[in-house]
Amino acid sequence: MDICGLRSFYSLLSSLNRRLEMKVALITGGAQGIGETTARLFVKHGAKVVIADIQDDLGQAVCEDIGLDKALFVHCDVTIESNVENAINVTLMKYGKLDIMVNNAGIVDDGKLNIVDNDTFSFERVMSVNVTGVFLGTKHAARAMIPACSGSIIMMGSISGSIGGVVSHAYSTSKHALVGLTKNTAAELGQYGIRVNCLSPYYIPSPIAKNYINDFPEKYTKAYSNLKGVTLDENDVAKAALFLASDESRYMSGHNLVLDGGFTVINPVFGLFARATPNE
Repeated sequence: MDICGLRSFYSLLSSLNRRLEMKVALITGGAQGIGETTARLFVKHGAKVVIADIQDDLGQAVCEDIGLDKALFVHCDVTIESNVENAINVTLMKYGKLDIMVNNAGIVDDGKLNIVDNDTFSFERVMSVNVTGVFLGTKHAARAMIPACSGSIIMMGSISGSIGGVVSHAYSTSKHALVGLTKNTAAELGQYGIRVNCLSPYYIPSPIAKNYINDFPEKYTKAYSNLKGVTLDENDVAKAALFLASDESRYMSGHNLVLDGGFTVINPVFGLFARATPNE
């Protein structure tokens, strides 16, 4: 085989390994953190990506770094329905379809430990972004996907949507709500061939969580991990999102994929497998 033949062979081999070839994905909150890492991985696997975020300069810079032939930025405040609708419409106008919707945008509050000290404004602000924003993203993604009778919608949840006592009341409530929204929309949209799943990672130090690290260093800098020798990072979450977005998970819907190394299934100080201390 000559050099041109070898190049063609390796090009074909590379394309076969790309799990989102010819797919179009929209990722809210894609300008940084898990959203940005997911966008970059999706593009690596052949997808065209639209990053929807309120951080215009940062989002545009990420798209330029990825390549404007592969990534597009659109301003989007997920709490404003017209913004979300516009983000979907821009995606359809640019690429003609929407295959994957990643509802990643989210915020945390100040983390007041006593519910008596919590205020309504902060609670409703978290719910507006983390729940209403995801509802709107799912609603308008479904509008685009139903005519095509296919699609994958991913909610970015958290282990705090499965157990209590991990983070603030508002954030935990919002992530529990996403599990319910996932199940209900999966039940409805399955008739159109649309899959809806939730991805719930363990705690990861991130830009939105830095106030928790600063305010409660004794709790969050030594967070207990059940899976010894492994530390979860944004790449792990992006890879799990890739699985849910790809055809490899084509029969998975209504599922809450908990990415926690077994954290939520064990009490670290009680039982047959108890350890002396959580940090041991």
